[in-house]
Amino acid sequence: MEAGGGSREAEAQMAADAELMRRVQDGDEAAFGALMETWEVPVKRLLARIVVNAGEAEELAQETFVRVWQQREKFRDGAAVRPWVFSIAVNLARNRLRWWRRRPSVSLQEWDETPEAGDRSQETGTAALEMAERAVAVREAVAGLPVELREAIVLFEYEEMSHAEIAVAVGASAKAVESRVARAREKLRVALKRWV
Repeated sequence: MEAGGGSREAEAQMAADAELMRRVQDGDEAAFGALMETWEVPVKRLLARIVVNAGEAEELAQETFVRVWQQREKFRDGAAVRPWVFSIAVNLARNRLRWWRRRPSVSLQEWDETPEAGDRSQETGTAALEMAERAVAVREAVAGLPVELREAIVLFEYEEMSHAEIAVAVGASAKAVESRVARAREKLRVALKRWV
């Protein structure tokens, strides 16, 4: 790939998103379908990592896109679509986590239904077992972070968003996001010292 190719791809994606969003704001349902197709998997992945529950992530992703459609007039021309969509998803995840905290009768085992990342059927023996254990340890360590740190690290590490983009998505300053990412990394380093 040429130098800067990834940047050109990102710019092309942003331009395509902006055009789709302009059409969505005009009530174009086909453009909305295309926007959903682009962002459905990233939104579900983000939500699954924040709420640590695949079923809830699926439901919240659907609600995210309902809100995108309902709030399309609020989208500012010239703003990036991804942070705006992710901010809706993050707010819904926060609300769901608050709701669950008020209902402590559900066990953590019931809540943690997120499937293992990837198919490990081709790997065998000790290496596969260790890899699976490490994946579970990482997932549990991320899930154990306070919500604001979890949001920041998931958006930074898994979604590869900049501090400025994350700031838009979570409603904080870029400096606060930078601090949250650093604190999350430190907590993860301690929690995962066995694997480092």
